[in-house]
Amino acid sequence: QVQLVESGGGLVQAGGSLRLSCGASGRSFSDNAMGWFRQAPGKEREFVAGISWSGLNTYYPDSVKGRFTISRDNAKNMVYLQMNSLKPEDTAVYYCAAGLGLRSIAIATMVPFYWGQGTQVTVSS
Repeated sequence: QVQLVESGGGLVQAGGSLRLSCGASGRSFSDNAMGWFRQAPGKEREFVAGISWSGLNTYYPDSVKGRFTISRDNAKNMVYLQMNSLKPEDTAVYYCAAGLGLRSIAIATMVPFYWGQGTQVTVSS
């Protein structure tokens, strides 16, 4: 059974940091782009970070650029999201996802085909 499992969410004060982790089991995603998405109540799911299969290319929307950093360790089948200078508007459920296509660098337009179950991040003001 293929699974993506997120961890590391929690409650943090504004200005604080959290590091999310995503572990894959059942298959390797070392040739797939990986990404982090988030969804706040009443809002659409938002793409917040993407990384190419090699780790050499990354993508961030303006809303998190300079604050969030995505990384991966293909040997461990892990993807990480370091979130700094957190704001109350970053509060959401964060999802890890694997992108369709092998060895693609089209990160900003990645199409997820596997999702994790999500981890809650709450930033208090």
